[in-house]
Amino acid sequence: MSGVSLAMAPPSDPNNPQEKTSVAGGVMGSLRVIELQLVAFIMVFSASGLVPLFDLIFPIFTTVYLLILSRLAFPSHGNTNNQIYQGTSSLIFRAYVILGTTIGLFLPLAYVLGGFARGDQHSLESATPHLFLLSCQILSENIISGLGLFSPPVRALVPMLYTVRRIFVILDWVQDVWVNKSLSPYAEIKEVAWFWFGRVLALANLAYFSVNMFGFLIPRFLPKAFDQYLREQNEVGRKKMEDKKFSPQQDNKSD
Repeated sequence: MSGVSLAMAPPSDPNNPQEKTSVAGGVMGSLRVIELQLVAFIMVFSASGLVPLFDLIFPIFTTVYLLILSRLAFPSHGNTNNQIYQGTSSLIFRAYVILGTTIGLFLPLAYVLGGFARGDQHSLESATPHLFLLSCQILSENIISGLGLFSPPVRALVPMLYTVRRIFVILDWVQDVWVNKSLSPYAEIKEVAWFWFGRVLALANLAYFSVNMFGFLIPRFLPKAFDQYLREQNEVGRKKMEDKKFSPQQDNKSD
């Protein structure tokens, strides 16, 4: 999520299996499995009419747009390294990922399920669009990270496009729980706790994904993707020049 599936993808260097294990295994590997298991449930739950039409169409538009970019603007060179962002094995980065997974996926899922159990339609309508878009993002990141069809810039645009849209969705969520939803002065302690849980959770998601967008994806993740792509492009150009340089000599020898 939020570029993590692409950042944590194991490198494609077959000569360093230990690095693959350290990056893709362990806690983060387990988290990715849990995320994928939750995707199917979230998608089915979101198909109950709680997701606006625009958000239902957005993943389709994004997929088509990325396919067009991969063919016309940023074609893959065929030797793409799956890992874009280096240094993903650090404890700080792992803690950052776990925090985002908890705030962005697990707690909103608990909030939606709790709203369903309590018959709180307002909570369902507020948080479900965010969960739907996040589930589509996780699925897209995990699929694209295993394909050589997509170049690094195209793969980096997946979390960026989804995060931009989800920030606006989270802003609507914040407005729903802070402006449109009120609490009765005679509410019980459980109702008060539930009311403030929704408020704090909405603000936490807005804060985390805003920092993720403007502090990680734009200044660090996207430049790394373009740097990797340009290096691959230069490598392909260098090999073509070498082939052209040696091909006339081979033709003269054959004559």
